[in-house]
Amino acid sequence: MNKPFVPQLVYFEPNALDYPLGKELKEKFEKMGIETRFTTSHNQIRDLPGETDAQKYRIAKSTLVVGLRKTLKFDTSKPSAEYAIPLATGCMGHCHYCYLQTTMGTKPYIRTYVNIEDIFEAADRYIEERAPEITRFEAACTSDIVGIDHLTHSLKRAIEHIGQTELGRLRFVTKFHFVDHLLDAKHNGHTRFRFSVNADYVIKNFEPGTSPLAKRIAAAGKVARAGYPLGFIVAPIYLHDGWEEGYRHLFERLDEELPEDVREDITFEFIQHRFTKPAKRVIEKNYPKTKLELDEEKRRYKWGKYGIGKYIYQKNEEDEIKEHIFGYVEKYFPKAKIEYFT
Repeated sequence: MNKPFVPQLVYFEPNALDYPLGKELKEKFEKMGIETRFTTSHNQIRDLPGETDAQKYRIAKSTLVVGLRKTLKFDTSKPSAEYAIPLATGCMGHCHYCYLQTTMGTKPYIRTYVNIEDIFEAADRYIEERAPEITRFEAACTSDIVGIDHLTHSLKRAIEHIGQTELGRLRFVTKFHFVDHLLDAKHNGHTRFRFSVNADYVIKNFEPGTSPLAKRIAAAGKVARAGYPLGFIVAPIYLHDGWEEGYRHLFERLDEELPEDVREDITFEFIQHRFTKPAKRVIEKNYPKTKLELDEEKRRYKWGKYGIGKYIYQKNEEDEIKEHIFGYVEKYFPKAKIEYFT
């Protein structure tokens, strides 16, 4: 994706227009000539166009629903943050392997929430309850928030809100390069801006609808120069012909782009490719021509903590991946912190 996302169809919950952001978005989309409709709830879009499941899925992925976030309980299962901060749900990317396909099921449309003051108030309460500990919020548990923020600026407001707190920290991850409007945000170093990066083969074959690697890396350079703490998620690490070279090339390109003075505080997170049986069914339905290797026979089974097991690489393959990837970090970014490898 080289151009910022523009929805083809927008739904509004009626009470979204009681909020300044809701009104602003309605005016913006009408000026852009985009069709707007009303829906009783952002969880119930029943009249999406499309004849077949495949058409409905594609149209849903380019539909934006503007509503209120009613549940302000921000649990997260992420080890890297205490709470989620729910600014949006869903994503316009078409990553074949994405876990959102199974978690969002029949609702793959994108939702954005306009009651952001309520969301920030709830976040402030969590920070207060945990004082004097630092409280970390993850803004990309169920969406790629950067992909729509040029329209809403909710993320920019969240960055500035958390920037004003003493004990709050924010983090999110993106596959998009549309970061220019975030470069002047008053973040005070409280937001870690992470990019999801991968070998060219993986991006080309399994991540349609996202920014090319070169643009993500250039955006990471801009973000670093704007003083944000920076991180990279390499996921899913996927075995393919020439994978060692593909991942080495990725680290070389990061090394070429990133200024020396930001390297004291870079984090890396590594996740090897895995899938579940339910995910495999959904992937093959949504992307019937995918080249993604989903052969249970080639994998080992690992029980998950929620009772759903995953198919991951064999132990010897995992060891080889780890050896190469950790070697590249050591060579190109010796001061970086590896958060985890899973």
